[in-house]
Amino acid sequence: MWIIKALPAFFLVLSFSCKNIVGNPHRVAMPPRVVPAQHGGMYLEPANWWVGMKHNRVEVMFHYPGLAAYQVQLGKSEGVKLVGVEKGDSPNYLFVTLAISAKAPAQKVPVVFSDGARAVTAEFPLFLRDQLPKAQGLDSRDVIYLIYPDRFANGDPANDRIPGMHQGPDRASPTGRHGGDLQGIADHLDYLQDLGVTTIWLNPELENDQTQDSYHGYAATDLYRVDRRFGSNQQLRDLVAQCHRKGLKFIRDAVPNHIGDQHRWMRDLPIKDWVNPWPEMTRTNFRAPTAVDPYASEYDRKRFHDGWFDARMPDLNQRNPHVATYLVQQSIWWIEFAGLDGFRVDSYAYSDQAFCSRWCRELREEYPDFGMFGEVWDYNTVVQGFFADDQPMQRAQFDSNLPGVVDFQLCFGIREALTRDQGWTEGIARVYCTLAQDYFYRDPFRNVVMLDNHDMTRFWTFIREDFNKYQTGLVFLLTTRGIPSIYYGTEILAGGSKDVSDGDIRRDFPGGWPGDTINKFTTEGRTERENEAFRFLKTLLHYRKTTPALQTGKLMQFIPEEGVYVYFRYDAAKTVVIVLNTSDKDVRIPIARFAERIKGFSGGKDVITGEILNDLSGLEVRRYSPMVLELMPDEAK
Repeated sequence: MWIIKALPAFFLVLSFSCKNIVGNPHRVAMPPRVVPAQHGGMYLEPANWWVGMKHNRVEVMFHYPGLAAYQVQLGKSEGVKLVGVEKGDSPNYLFVTLAISAKAPAQKVPVVFSDGARAVTAEFPLFLRDQLPKAQGLDSRDVIYLIYPDRFANGDPANDRIPGMHQGPDRASPTGRHGGDLQGIADHLDYLQDLGVTTIWLNPELENDQTQDSYHGYAATDLYRVDRRFGSNQQLRDLVAQCHRKGLKFIRDAVPNHIGDQHRWMRDLPIKDWVNPWPEMTRTNFRAPTAVDPYASEYDRKRFHDGWFDARMPDLNQRNPHVATYLVQQSIWWIEFAGLDGFRVDSYAYSDQAFCSRWCRELREEYPDFGMFGEVWDYNTVVQGFFADDQPMQRAQFDSNLPGVVDFQLCFGIREALTRDQGWTEGIARVYCTLAQDYFYRDPFRNVVMLDNHDMTRFWTFIREDFNKYQTGLVFLLTTRGIPSIYYGTEILAGGSKDVSDGDIRRDFPGGWPGDTINKFTTEGRTERENEAFRFLKTLLHYRKTTPALQTGKLMQFIPEEGVYVYFRYDAAKTVVIVLNTSDKDVRIPIARFAERIKGFSGGKDVITGEILNDLSGLEVRRYSPMVLELMPDEAK
């Protein structure tokens, strides 16, 4: 009898023997990929599970030439039952469902395939769960730092080029691979901790063995493997553990909507409709309003949800029960293995919403505190809010189960406020009007707010490198409601225009590569203006970290007048007043209209400068500038 050992999502050679695959169940070592022999190999996904999980029915997808003709049974095991075997349309796949009892011990479960002439056994390991931190979630007490792994730092040049993979390093190309990796991120955790963020979010780090633009990570070719040019599965697990030891959380960029066209599935689809089928390649129309439009045509709605994201990004058919189960299990596997704390969900609105509801529900059932926020890039609060937890789908007896969304509306609002004069609903009034619609969300504090991201012209470039406006934007980001997200390099005034290229807004962080002549990770390597920006952001971040009023406190806003927007964040312990002057004139703010929040206070401390103001009767704020004032009670003076 041939024995096939189970490696996580890896090809397996029939004659290959591997020892100590289970090893220490509290620390799963990930063996290197075994290249299949020409006569064929087998892989299985997931390649292991854990005992004691709420998700205790696991559908394992096996692939091997002609496997659908085999009979399946379990060898000797304890507390595990074979409860289902299903074929796909391809003759090379079998879906085998195992039920794991609550009392099942850690073990290797033999799954035996036989065709009458021979028998092949694949061992499916069940591990004990470790007690390391995981699924800690995120909330408005956190601040996220978004990193492009390929563009942040190259900590291990040895993995820049991997034999057999399509793209090697080409740092001169804006859309080529530059060599950033997980080790580079690990090398700079102290820098991020010093800056004052609480959470890092990586653009996708899973394998993207695409023929072009593979650096960006959004066209996965293996959903169970870290791209080897970034590192290994074990390195990801180690990086998350290092983050946790430093008090940092870790967010993955999850992409359940589509894969890359170089994924092995595209050469042998398990089921004909594994990806959304069209007579010819049909791209999505990118129109999220079709999901809420009562007058939308079925053609438009179908094309939005089922159309491929790109010719090189096939759209997964999440209505297929095997696809749906695969994606749920893949997500749980990574949370359990790597200790992830949350997901940013890419292209959330494009996915099948019944699937998304199930996906979110099952992840939160297994990990109640797990954090999730979905990308809903639209230009309307109703459309954006439609996809959030309990609102408004509950009215149609449907709950998305998605805790929060990326708040593009506030992003567009503050960018407009800093580049356009106030009108009735324009300029800074757009921010006010956007927040006035927060009634639409069950909990708007779960939304992620930002000034830019990896798909937008960078904030510093957008505001035409105006330092006052830079400060105003950051003050808003870190004092409004929700979970702030900062795109890497914002602290050193990184620029870049979407009009130039995607690569221009995803530039390398200077100093992250061996041989870089300038190192902006250090004070010495930054210009005077860059150090001023770094200190400003650091001051705000650390103040926010120690001020619950800015994290979970109430928000009260006042209608902007002549480009000046005043709002308060407050709780029982502190009251903070924020003034954003988006006009081209220095202003003196009369405080009479703010009496309901100013009452009991007659002085304050400027959070940025440290200056003590003993008189609130007329606050003076420079043009295009912010003020953050922690109010002092009368008796404290």
